Amino acid sequence: MWDPTPGATHLDAVRSVAKSLDIRLQVLEVRKPADIDAAFSALRGSPQALVILPSPMIYGESSLLAALAMKHRLPATSMAPYFAIEGGTLAYGPELTSADERIAVLVAKILGGADPAELPVERPRKFQLVVNLKTAKALGITIPQSILLRADEVIE
Repeated sequence: MWDPTPGATHLDAVRSVAKSLDIRLQVLEVRKPADIDAAFSALRGSPQALVILPSPMIYGESSLLAALAMKHRLPATSMAPYFAIEGGTLAYGPELTSADERIAVLVAKILGGADPAELPVERPRKFQLVVNLKTAKALGITIPQSILLRADEVIE
């Protein structure tokens, strides 16, 4: 599921990986919350999983997305930890509190007179894995022990 508003960087990466693994990809484009239900209704064939690409609009609809993924019996993943907390199968992405702290440091530097063009690009330093075991069990999915051991949070 993809909101084109932030651009195609994540979609291009997913397409590349899907091609290298010979996985058929169906892109569900959503631009506003009202598009989400229709996107699920447009699913063709028998999809095996749902990857929800990041966007502010999509993050705000985590609860709806988790509910629709469950209704359609689709294991689903997102980068937003609250997606798994709301009932999605799992989430893996940058730990947002750390990112917010780094943004505050950069803003302070800019307000202190630093030239934004001279500041280094920073990548996330910490990632968070949240597994919703309750959802996985309801879908009949076994999450490997190696994943559960690495998870920052397991929802039972």
